[in-house]
Amino acid sequence: MFRQLRRSRQALPAEACEEILARGTSGVLAVSGDEGYPYAVPLNYVYSGGRLYFHCAKSGHKLDALARSDKASFCVIDQDQIVPEEYTSYFRSVIAFGRVRVIEDAQQKRAAIEALAIRFSPDDSAQNRSDVIERDWAPLCMLEMEIEHLSGKQAKELARAGQ
Repeated sequence: MFRQLRRSRQALPAEACEEILARGTSGVLAVSGDEGYPYAVPLNYVYSGGRLYFHCAKSGHKLDALARSDKASFCVIDQDQIVPEEYTSYFRSVIAFGRVRVIEDAQQKRAAIEALAIRFSPDDSAQNRSDVIERDWAPLCMLEMEIEHLSGKQAKELARAGQ
């Protein structure tokens, strides 16, 4: 169902893909937008339990697109080092393919926003984190992406060097 990388020697193993998702902080979610045009939007995220979590408003282009089709991809760039003298870049990236849903259950929604808050404000107190979440709860929408396929690729120079 999902294509294999054409340059398989540059493919990252599943563990490396998961490590990139775990350390990353932002990526680009791509969905099928209005009138068949792709809609790609940069988002912060957290990777937890083999799933990706995002927060957003309760309405907008992204949610309209997901209501039509829950299929999406999410790309995270781990490295992009430009090497001008070689006319190339030493890159490493991951693309997750899967289905995105709005988290309706309040406990699941709370767990997802907690994970996101801890990821981006790890030194904040539990009380302050809870206060902020409560303050922003009403307009908060949390999305969960269940990953069906994960693909990672790196520059051939990194693959040769075993990095």
